Amino acid sequence: MKKRPLILVTNDDGITAPGIRTLIEIMNEIGEVVVVAPDSPQSAMGHAITINSTLHCEKIIVTDGPQLEYSCSGTPADCVKLAVNELLGRKPDLCVSGINHGSNSSINVIYSGTMSAAMEAGIEGIPAIGFSLLDFNWNANFNPLRSFIKQITTEALTRGIPKDVVLNVNFPKLQEEEIKGIKICRQAKANWVEKFDKRTNPMGREYYWLTGSFVNQDRGEDTDEWALKEGYISIVPTQFDLTAHHSIQQLNTWNL
Repeated sequence: MKKRPLILVTNDDGITAPGIRTLIEIMNEIGEVVVVAPDSPQSAMGHAITINSTLHCEKIIVTDGPQLEYSCSGTPADCVKLAVNELLGRKPDLCVSGINHGSNSSINVIYSGTMSAAMEAGIEGIPAIGFSLLDFNWNANFNPLRSFIKQITTEALTRGIPKDVVLNVNFPKLQEEEIKGIKICRQAKANWVEKFDKRTNPMGREYYWLTGSFVNQDRGEDTDEWALKEGYISIVPTQFDLTAHHSIQQLNTWNL
């Protein structure tokens, strides 16, 4: 009998979020599942790790199932570090992060706790995928994604993800029959134009709320933003090597 793959499941919305509960159900159909996820929402934490305070981790049961679950007081990256170094007896065959409540396409990948957890797994040499749905609603409908997530995960386990690459998968907010297919894309050149809403509390102290709008400057038809707008699932192969290799030759001409 073929041994089922060991799959680590994590996220940034917290261990009780509907997105991760759906992802756990799907992964239970594929392999042996261990969940290590934050005990509270950690959205937009990026690749933050806990170094100046203690971490707490406890085994819990959120929903019935064969999965083993741990709730962690740390960040998404902390969860992966703790899982690999303390909680699992061996490296998992795959790490999946999500399903995130909201987009992690384009520049959002930089800020994303969901993708940072997947990136941390990639750094550890573990094949990893981050899944996100373009719907910030806590009660978002994740059911239309199930067959696609299972297909992508199975392909990743069977064919393998390229070395030092992590997959960033985003889903449009559509019904299953409305999704046109899957596109392998590049990250769109886009950014947030940010503003701070300045206010004063009843004690007279000033405070700020971060606001802003997302601006897509990229008109290419090979980007994640284009694919999602057109009704496709986008998969962007991302990497944690941030070296701008194309600029090395130019910088070597400097008088250094």
